[in-house]
Amino acid sequence: LAAPPTVRIVHSGLACNIEEERYSERVYTIREGETLELTCLVTGHPRPQIRWTKTAGSASDRFQDSSVFNETLRISNIQRHQGGRYYCKAENGLGSPAIKSIRVDVYYLDDPIVTVHQSIGEAKEQFYYEKTVFLRCVANSNPPVRYSWRRGQEVLLQGSDKGVEIYEPFFTQGETKILKLKNLRPQDYANYSCIASVRNVCSIPDKMVSFRLSNKTASPSIKLLVDDPIVVNPGEAITLVCVTTGGEPAPSLTWVRSAGVLPDKTVLNGGTLTIPAITSEDSGTYSCIANNNVGNPAKKSTNIIVRALKKGRFWITPDPYHKDDNIQIGREVKISCQVEAIPSEELAFSWFKNGRPLRSSERMVITQTDPDVSPGTTNLDIIDLKFTDFGTYTCVASLKGGGISDISIDVNISSSTVPPNLTVPQEKSPLVTREGDTIELQCQVTGKPKPIILWSRADKEVAMPDGALQTESYDGILRIVNVSREMTGTYRCQTSQYNGFNVKPREALVQLIVQYPPAVEPAFLELRQGQGRGVTMSCRVLRAYPTRVLSYEWRLGGRVLRTGQFDLQDSTEFTVSSLSRDSYGVYNCNIINEAGAGRCSFLVTGKAYAPEFYYDTYNPLWQNRPRVYSYSLQWTQMNPNAVDRILAYRLGIRQAGQQRWWEQEITVNGNIQKGELITYNLTELIKPEAYEVRLTPITRFGEGDSTIRVIKYSAPVNPHLREFHCGFEDGNICLFTQDDTDNFDWTKQSTATRDTKYTPNTGPNADRTGSKEGFYMYIETSRPRLEGEKARLVSPVFSVAPKNPYGATNTAYCFSFYYHMYGQHIGSLNVYLRLKGQTAIENPLWSSSGNKGQHWNQARVNINPPTSFQLIFEGIRGPGIEGDIAIDDVSIVEGECMKSDQPANNLRSGAVGPLAHIRLLPLLILMSVLSHQR
Repeated sequence: LAAPPTVRIVHSGLACNIEEERYSERVYTIREGETLELTCLVTGHPRPQIRWTKTAGSASDRFQDSSVFNETLRISNIQRHQGGRYYCKAENGLGSPAIKSIRVDVYYLDDPIVTVHQSIGEAKEQFYYEKTVFLRCVANSNPPVRYSWRRGQEVLLQGSDKGVEIYEPFFTQGETKILKLKNLRPQDYANYSCIASVRNVCSIPDKMVSFRLSNKTASPSIKLLVDDPIVVNPGEAITLVCVTTGGEPAPSLTWVRSAGVLPDKTVLNGGTLTIPAITSEDSGTYSCIANNNVGNPAKKSTNIIVRALKKGRFWITPDPYHKDDNIQIGREVKISCQVEAIPSEELAFSWFKNGRPLRSSERMVITQTDPDVSPGTTNLDIIDLKFTDFGTYTCVASLKGGGISDISIDVNISSSTVPPNLTVPQEKSPLVTREGDTIELQCQVTGKPKPIILWSRADKEVAMPDGALQTESYDGILRIVNVSREMTGTYRCQTSQYNGFNVKPREALVQLIVQYPPAVEPAFLELRQGQGRGVTMSCRVLRAYPTRVLSYEWRLGGRVLRTGQFDLQDSTEFTVSSLSRDSYGVYNCNIINEAGAGRCSFLVTGKAYAPEFYYDTYNPLWQNRPRVYSYSLQWTQMNPNAVDRILAYRLGIRQAGQQRWWEQEITVNGNIQKGELITYNLTELIKPEAYEVRLTPITRFGEGDSTIRVIKYSAPVNPHLREFHCGFEDGNICLFTQDDTDNFDWTKQSTATRDTKYTPNTGPNADRTGSKEGFYMYIETSRPRLEGEKARLVSPVFSVAPKNPYGATNTAYCFSFYYHMYGQHIGSLNVYLRLKGQTAIENPLWSSSGNKGQHWNQARVNINPPTSFQLIFEGIRGPGIEGDIAIDDVSIVEGECMKSDQPANNLRSGAVGPLAHIRLLPLLILMSVLSHQR
């Protein structure tokens, strides 16, 4: 009974579904802010898995960051960016996945905005006579907006006033409408209104904005009552004041920051911006913008600089003219100090020797380094070093504006001031540690002063454990917490010039070896097998360090089954030749090295697999009485031969919302075959309650895995199940669907609701019964339809009951419908029979072409389908617009048609041979009857 998946998308009816020229694809239109609800109706056994996905306009527009894995896709308060194509995919491992898509179009209309511009070259700020003014109206919308203009109550149209011109700039593609007032006249000073409209689609009302044009109308101008730049100390409060100096109507003022949003603590009051307790992070450019929709906005900016002093460092440079890294009497030595200062122009350095101020002289030369080469740096050059020059030199960095603590750096120059040297203690390389431990890599640094040590990877270009390419250390130790196997390798420690000698870096290498326990597969595996049968388990090593001296042990619970050593192989196996009740349980295989153990776990069980409910039952409501109903529950057993024979099923049932389960056992005689359909009738179910059903297989091992589903009562469309009638009056048009492969769609219509601009001399004046309110399906052949284009309407799937070898074998059905073909350009109407399993083969049943007059005609055809089938109505457009074709009152009734009523030109179905009694019910109606849930 395995069946590949089929899928269909239906919506909840919240759509606007505006009729536009979109016949080539399914489009679901919805108003912004409404709730989108799409349901995926699936068939197939085993039950297909459903997945909703979306392709968006941009790759970054992710669909809720993931897919949705249930039948109904629901998006509350839908926004415009959530429009796009949504796909429903159903797969159950049989054949190709079934995929259907629908495009969601979100409709909206934003408030329009009017901006006013002067003619080019006009420098004066006010609007005088004899000049041109442009009023531009813009509104964001979907579908495209239509604009109209009014002056007072007067509607302005192109050509209605010689002084007014209305046009769309060619480069805007309908996004705006410009009202041009040429050589302003007294009557042009008035109140102008722009009305934006989307023609009431989705009941979106028109929106209007007004602007008063006068001889005082002017673009905005402003000034800032602050300095530029503003230099402040951290912790101070700062206030920026912006005032308007012109503009009509009065401009609105806003503050923005060039580097992102305004600080959270900002206080705004009109044009005044206050930042209390300012910090370095608040520095940057702040701009005041004035806008009144006349001309261009006015903008003035100021830069806020917050004073700061940080990162004080020094280095000693021996005489550069000698190839010697040591300081020597009689040679030159240079001491350099560096800080980061904001603003840099306020930075000042002073030098001291042993606490006394130093001034620049011939032998003690104080200089500032070029800011472009090394910003914030001062140097003290000691020429011809003497013994009396030994001592402590201090450089002090300060900001002239004050308010910031000075940075003081001490450098000792003496006979013990020597360049650095790096060594690694013998026992510290190679270092062996275990994954997860904390380890310290050590480089011993000698010399005076001791410089900062830089750690990096020497064997490959990868980041250090803290994420940086280099890690600083002041004591030569690199501490790594929670060591991982990826950290194995060689590490380089080297001296930096900072806080030491500016000489060629000294470096040393440390090797780190990280041991880790074996990684194995499978980590966990469930094995199901019946008693008396054998089972083999295999545990494999993927990687381990050290790889030598690997041992293994197999255990069942706390009992050791087998131990051993690995030689060359990378896996170990354990076999139970004949399972007994005592040999079920969890088997663990531990593979061990110096660093620890890796474990494979195997759950060996005799539990039966879960049953799978069959959702495609052609008639689950097999009994339908006034107060109770009976339900035909059907299922197949997953992998029935994997374990011992299934002796029975435990059936649990409870009313939806209740706690207590009612249980009974269903005995199974004989072996269940794979794919065998098992049926059990649930009786005396109370209308219209829903029930939860739980099914558990039982073997001599005990209970297997359970499956739960919900069954719901839904009144069948055809209570007698012997006939099918459809007048297209209900909302779902009897579950007929539009074919995706055609050129355009059939349309549901009644004479009372049709468009007043319908094409005369074609199409019906009423439905088949003569009612103006009654509905029918028709093809609209007006533009943009072309001759030969097809519209195809597909019926639900009608199921045929299994053949009864002892019953009547010659049942036929009469398929009939009414058709209306009136107009001088009528094309053709064809009917096809599509049998299940023959998707590509459609047998012609009936055909007619040309004008048949202004009345309804009936067609009748005998059909003898040997299997489930569908009927397809195909309308083909003729040479002109007066070619509308309609159908109504489709029926399928048990028994042959009356011979006298059957037209001579009908084509008979190609199906022949004896047939069992056929019960017809749309398969998709069954889906709504079941209202399946998992």
